[in-house]
Amino acid sequence: MTQKPQTYRFNTVILLLSLFLFWSCGKEQEESSAEKPASTAESAATGDATAYRAATVKNGGTIFGKVAFKGKWSPSTISVTKDREVCGKSKKNPALVVSESGEVKNAVVYIADIQKGKTMEPQEITLDQKNCEYHPHVLAFPAGSTVEIKNPDGILHNIHSYSEKNDPFNLAQPKFKKTLTVTIEKPEIIIVKCDVHSWMSGWLFVAASPYFSVTDNEGGFKLADVPLGEHVLEVWHEKLGKQSRKIKVGSNETAEVKFEFSKGGKGL
Repeated sequence: MTQKPQTYRFNTVILLLSLFLFWSCGKEQEESSAEKPASTAESAATGDATAYRAATVKNGGTIFGKVAFKGKWSPSTISVTKDREVCGKSKKNPALVVSESGEVKNAVVYIADIQKGKTMEPQEITLDQKNCEYHPHVLAFPAGSTVEIKNPDGILHNIHSYSEKNDPFNLAQPKFKKTLTVTIEKPEIIIVKCDVHSWMSGWLFVAASPYFSVTDNEGGFKLADVPLGEHVLEVWHEKLGKQSRKIKVGSNETAEVKFEFSKGGKGL
């Protein structure tokens, strides 16, 4: 039977319209993916551990210094809403800790562009959950290390990692399970939280090289056995953001650096 011209034209229009809609949807998805902003972990990534290799460092230098905060800063407190007999009634907010003289604790200083230097070996390190807080608040270690997660509180905790380069983990830790272990293979900056106690948060700084240091109570840091030459030194802080600068290291020399953040940085 011969198909009528009107029916043929109608079917052709439907086919063309369907092809157009299919192409438009695919194009929209491609544009959406291209415009998606980088995540916090991706934008703060510390490099690729596989690109780093061990080499003999002769007459290496030292980089030391401080991270400071310029301006007035008043610490805040966080209300405790659960398990107060163990956790207490309130907590000091650990997101930004500044000493009376203006030094910043828990910033991570590292060499961002280094590809060879002293040997980087995986470590066995500990993250504690004492009194419903992470100790330390910022834990830095080389990629490939194993983290032992402790729970001495005698109550239920749940450690939840928000990682992207590594497989995320979400592990319940009841009071009878005193320790858990996880191995983290790839360099990344990962926030961890407790689903049971919403105020608990900490950071895992998984480094691509052995050249990193977390600032102490006086904002101090030190990197030793640094290969000679010019390097890009960076500092990362969860609230203040990042800064970087070039620094030259000479034979058996010590280079001093001071990073300074001011109010108005990330999250302030």
